[in-house]
Amino acid sequence: MNLAKRIVLTVIVLISCVGCDQASKSVAQSLLSETDVWSFWGDTVRLQVAHNHGAFLGLGSSFPENLRDGLFSLGVAGMLVFLLGYILFSKSASPSSILAYTLLLAGGLGNLIDRLIYGGYVVDFINIGIGPIRTGVFNLADVVVVVGALMLLTGMPRANKRLSER
Repeated sequence: MNLAKRIVLTVIVLISCVGCDQASKSVAQSLLSETDVWSFWGDTVRLQVAHNHGAFLGLGSSFPENLRDGLFSLGVAGMLVFLLGYILFSKSASPSSILAYTLLLAGGLGNLIDRLIYGGYVVDFINIGIGPIRTGVFNLADVVVVVGALMLLTGMPRANKRLSER
């Protein structure tokens, strides 16, 4: 895939995913609260705003504020710049892996925007589960990251098999 196509794909995915993520968080913050829970489909889906100062599922939220801010803002920003460079300039990346890495970039960027705008936290608002078995609270950026990661994980065995057949 040439550079122009990579740029177009990256821009489309970033605008779509980050735009939907930020719009959904804005709506969630205007309609939901941290104390009230909206429940749907027999309590399978719950909507409630949560301010996550940590990473995935609050991991690292108890770190000292300076370490947390540096790690989750500056560190993530550095990783995203590296990821963008890989997306645009890797000679060996397949179109599907470029899409997967771009989804990782989009999800990371959506959450980084939150940290920069809201002073160090990410807005989460979705919880899914059945009975006592529930996910943590997450947002659309997290979903995009998981989709990108699953694409990479499920694509790796096929790529490794092709390489071993050469």
